[in-house]
Amino acid sequence: MDLKDQLKQIADRISKLKDSIQTEEATKNAFILPFINALGYDIFNPLEVIPEFIADIGVKKGEKVDYAILRNGVPIILVECKHWKENLDIHNTQLIRYFNATKAKFAILTNGINYRFYTDLEDPNKMDEKPFLDLNMLEIKDTQVEELKKFHKSYFDLDKIINTASTLKYSNEIKSILNDEFKQPSEEFVKFFIYRVYSGKATEKVITQFSDILKISCQQFLSDLITERLKTALDKEKETEPKISENQGKESTIETTEEEIESYYIIKSILRQDIDSTRIFYRDFQKFFSILIDDSVRNTICRLYLTDELKQIAFLDENKNETRYPLESVDSIYKYSDQLRNVAKTFVKQ
Repeated sequence: MDLKDQLKQIADRISKLKDSIQTEEATKNAFILPFINALGYDIFNPLEVIPEFIADIGVKKGEKVDYAILRNGVPIILVECKHWKENLDIHNTQLIRYFNATKAKFAILTNGINYRFYTDLEDPNKMDEKPFLDLNMLEIKDTQVEELKKFHKSYFDLDKIINTASTLKYSNEIKSILNDEFKQPSEEFVKFFIYRVYSGKATEKVITQFSDILKISCQQFLSDLITERLKTALDKEKETEPKISENQGKESTIETTEEEIESYYIIKSILRQDIDSTRIFYRDFQKFFSILIDDSVRNTICRLYLTDELKQIAFLDENKNETRYPLESVDSIYKYSDQLRNVAKTFVKQ
């Protein structure tokens, strides 16, 4: 079983058991030790994993970190654990002290659901305040799985991880800033564009006006960028993509349009952060176009009605009754990202 499958099993375990986990110790046993084990370390071998590892700090003796992962007898990763309900934001100070007192190059702060990976990129032998990798086991992405593989016992390469940690840390911070600015542009961000496209003075009224314009422009830019990438992917994959109609095996008059294929790739891009994209299929029926999980009509994510006169997206309730919503274009599907993801998660958990 590869790492991705193991992490999925742990995520399923978390979803099923977390409400029954009442203590930090139970969190360690149910969620965190399986995670360490998935990285290839023998949790029952004290030459690889030491619980209650002593990290004496100056004259203060007996300080202990929950786990230390060893390589050749030397700690390489410290793991500080909290109960799964704990907010990790208030606990990194304690881990900083442990990190500075040992030779470990990496530290993990976790509540069994969220894992924050730290190192010393800014000052040697002093743990950074911000993690270079922050993942949620219930929403783990494929790119994060690839980064986790570098910490696996079989692939662990200190220099390689350090080199990529720097890129991860700063790229994540930049993406976070961009995400905030795109949602609610700051005055500084708005002025950056005003000075480049507007010849007048940046008054309060102008800043307010351009703030709305900038939000719309950012949304349109991202939509156009994603659509262009989807079209490129369509050109490359169209011939190999599974295509199944309700009349398979019979002569059929159903014709799958480019607009339907484009909508499929849009929804696939939305869902792939929660589910393996290979599990997402479509079926083209006479009256509508369906997006499915595991190629099963029982796992219908949505139906699409795409004609020149009318465009709609429909969601089914537990009784298979439809609720339809209008679409201005297939790009409008992005407005329903949360609803699409929520429906998909119900099928993934089954």
